[in-house]
Amino acid sequence: MNEPKLSEAKKRSRGRPSNFDRATAVHQAMKLFWESGYEGTSFESLVAAMGISPSSFYNSFGSKEQLYAEATNAYLEASGEWFIGILSDPTDTRTAFKRLMEATATEFTRDDLPSGCMISVACVHVPAALHSVREMMTQHRAMARQMMEARIQRGVEEGDLPANTDVKALAGYFNVVARGLAVQARDGATSEQLMEIVQVAMQAFPAGSAR
Repeated sequence: MNEPKLSEAKKRSRGRPSNFDRATAVHQAMKLFWESGYEGTSFESLVAAMGISPSSFYNSFGSKEQLYAEATNAYLEASGEWFIGILSDPTDTRTAFKRLMEATATEFTRDDLPSGCMISVACVHVPAALHSVREMMTQHRAMARQMMEARIQRGVEEGDLPANTDVKALAGYFNVVARGLAVQARDGATSEQLMEIVQVAMQAFPAGSAR
């Protein structure tokens, strides 16, 4: 009764290295996609970086698009540790956003990862066949803005921001600043240079009473 299942399992694992580590393979793919973009990352470069055969690639990930989605989720999980963590801190809203922008400047210029942000400008211009990939990245960018909106709205409700604060516009502004920092980092700006931009950007934040 169990023989067909065992045979199928052997078939699926064929071509996969005995020491295959999915998380490590996805991390390598993430860095490639981050550095070169979806279209700029070839299938050959993916299997080489991940250390797997073409057959193992398809058995494990199905397609390049499916791998891209998994790699993007891995990036979001890692970046969410500091992004969501800072926005969730029990501090006043202005301090939270100052810390968020400073962390952005630091994270976008790390030596151990590609510069900038994997999400910020990903798949903005793609052919019609990749519409689903573009929509996926658009939704990820919108999610970050929505989290900023929620934190600002919380500040209004808790009284550390003026009641007439334009929540959507303020969140949109800092979302644009973060995306701009990503582009500047990719163009070679240093952490110190990005910090200078952050200091100027914070001047747009409404005055409020810190708790």
